[in-house]
Amino acid sequence: MDLIVELRQYTLHPGARDTLIELFERELVAGQEAAGITLGGRFRDLDDPDRFVWLRSFPDMAARERALHAFYGGPVWRAHREAANATMLDSDDVLLLRGPGFAAPDAGGPVVATVCHPLDPEAFAGHFERRLRPALTAAGSAPLAVHRTEHAENTFPALPVRTGEDVLVWFTAGGAGPVSDLSDLPDLSDHVRCAPQRLRLEPVRRGA
Repeated sequence: MDLIVELRQYTLHPGARDTLIELFERELVAGQEAAGITLGGRFRDLDDPDRFVWLRSFPDMAARERALHAFYGGPVWRAHREAANATMLDSDDVLLLRGPGFAAPDAGGPVVATVCHPLDPEAFAGHFERRLRPALTAAGSAPLAVHRTEHAENTFPALPVRTGEDVLVWFTAGGAGPVSDLSDLPDLSDHVRCAPQRLRLEPVRRGA
């Protein structure tokens, strides 16, 4: 079943990433889950020591609004928001998506999130299923989850999301090799507005 998914990329003050991760895992995971939020993967960006990437999901937009009000108006966030916010330079790089959610595979190891901006979202979704998914799978990097932009109004404006763009995002296991840099895939230049963004990500294990 498709969910409402937030893909959140935080730019942090230099050296603050592990501070935020420790606080996040100790206090903010359980606090969000208690408010009805499903936490997905949490990641260190392997190419940017000051970026923290994470996902969370909701059954629908109404549930998202209720859960965010419950968490950000509740005691856990009130107790820890100053410490969390002190680590952050920017927390507004957020893609609102629809898809299955994503948590890192139990086997461990890095994953890659690929973000494409298609010229024609519907046509590109078909192209992905016909050409890209089979190519990735044949090369040993089958997509683990695929998400598309959710265009519903952001009903919790205290937390901005990116608007005015369409994306298709997929996650694969492994952080190196030709498939990871897209060189072994069919040419995308006729289908996308700009070069895909690739996030090479190291999972944060629960409690780590």
